[in-house]
Amino acid sequence: MVLLFAVILVVMIRSGSIKPGPALVAVLFGFFLASTGMAPSINRFMNSIADTINQISF
Repeated sequence: MVLLFAVILVVMIRSGSIKPGPALVAVLFGFFLASTGMAPSINRFMNSIADTINQISF
């Protein structure tokens, strides 16, 4: 997930849809959010979304 979000962030910066300053703030926010008590809940939520997507069959 981190790699995916990093690629998305780089694409957004290069396309001009987000400036480097706000991108840095977003990265730092995510970094510090990971060290809070909310991190396990966010991790469980993201895992449940990934499991749901994984169960979709075409």
